[in-house]
Amino acid sequence: MQKFDIVIIGSGLGGLQTAYILSKEGYNVCVLEKNHQFGGVTQNFVRDGVKFDTGIHYIGSYDKGQTLYNYFKYFGLTKKLDVKKLNTNDFDIISFNNENKWYNYANGNEFANQLIEYFPKEKNAILKYWNKLQEISDSLPLFNFEYSPKFSPRNKDVTSGIYDYLKTITTNKRLQNVLTGSNMIYAGDKHKTPIYVHSVINKSYIDSAYKFNDGSEQLAKELIKSIREFGGTVLNKKEVVNFSFKDKEIEFVETKDGELYYANKFISNIHPRRTFEMIPREKVRKAFYNRVQSVNNTISYYNLFITFKEKSFKYFNSNVYHINGDTSWVASSYKKEKWPQYFMFIPTQKHPNDEYANGANVFTYMKFDEVLKWKNTTIEKRGDEYKAFKQKKNDQFLNAIEMRFPDIRKHIKNIYSSSPLTVRDYTGCNDGAMYGISKDYNNPLHSYFTPKTKVPNLLLTGQNTVLHGVVGVTIGSVLTAGEIVGLEYLFSKIKKKI
Repeated sequence: MQKFDIVIIGSGLGGLQTAYILSKEGYNVCVLEKNHQFGGVTQNFVRDGVKFDTGIHYIGSYDKGQTLYNYFKYFGLTKKLDVKKLNTNDFDIISFNNENKWYNYANGNEFANQLIEYFPKEKNAILKYWNKLQEISDSLPLFNFEYSPKFSPRNKDVTSGIYDYLKTITTNKRLQNVLTGSNMIYAGDKHKTPIYVHSVINKSYIDSAYKFNDGSEQLAKELIKSIREFGGTVLNKKEVVNFSFKDKEIEFVETKDGELYYANKFISNIHPRRTFEMIPREKVRKAFYNRVQSVNNTISYYNLFITFKEKSFKYFNSNVYHINGDTSWVASSYKKEKWPQYFMFIPTQKHPNDEYANGANVFTYMKFDEVLKWKNTTIEKRGDEYKAFKQKKNDQFLNAIEMRFPDIRKHIKNIYSSSPLTVRDYTGCNDGAMYGISKDYNNPLHSYFTPKTKVPNLLLTGQNTVLHGVVGVTIGSVLTAGEIVGLEYLFSKIKKKI
């Protein structure tokens, strides 16, 4: 039996940021992580000497004075993180089929100017779009550093879809698909994605785009170091399997190894569905429980981790989103017979100034249904049939990558891969969802969770609350911690750091 002020389940970014705030404020905090490695999708791993990111591939709004930079300054991270700015004139590159014409995303106002060069007859539409991104971002409290008791997009931005909005400003389908060409970073669905989700995430990267030198795991390492310096506890290999109640409140959580962790308050950084599966049914109203269980998740993904022969494949300081077709909305028109229809290609370097890439991280959508027959297996123990399935998919995927990078095979040293099962086992999301719960403008209340829950001493944090992505999760951690220390008080302290 161990007693803390606050126990946090899950050491993903949201859990660690929330723990940082609360331990800094003097609370006795304990973070419990089920895996050996901390950090959720901030984790890295190494193959053939190449370090690969598992989830955070780049961050936005990180120029000095911008949104993420300001928050990270409060977290004491800005002088500790080793990052590199992506090319300002082509941080993202959108391409289609085997066409030689590419569309570059530039930072700042050059974003609109560059698109106008590609689509000179669409100048008015492009300026309307650019102004809309800025308008929505400026209207969001906490994102624009204006205090509000909650993160509350305007109703019209929550109940309107980005796909429908683009059709009102232009009939040019290629432009529509270029503007949403990077929608893999939020698993865009033309039937669901609200305009505010697209706007906040896209605007963040257009402000500025950075990648981590030597991996995104440095985020988790620095936060954990600070939490422990503040007196907090962070434990691995502690999988929470049960919440035990005293009257209406949680009294303690039990881990798989039989240990009990008591606290006054509990915060879950894991998926709400999994969270409430561990709570006795009679402790939560049936309607709320059913709502949690019925939420729709974003699609999952399949990942290739490619290592290159030495001094073989030239490095470029950009991300490539390649569409094998005419539409960027592949998540909502997914067909396994045409797989893969869309992928993101991220080259990696050993050192920031290297001329050649040492590897590439490439991922594409995949539905969990395609690996369902192995759902009861664990990592490295899935059998020969699964290995054959992955080998077939690796070959298919590589054929698609060759459409964009024709001579890539001759540069490859080795290929490693992961499937939706891997995502599930490392993130704790039942179907390996890419970004947790799918925000749906048709039914926004159903897909939106605040930090407060129907259990008086249980809060939520992480990508399933406010918004996924580093900026969204960071703001979510502030909201969650604010429920305990007082949001206005906390926000005033954060602003003093700017």
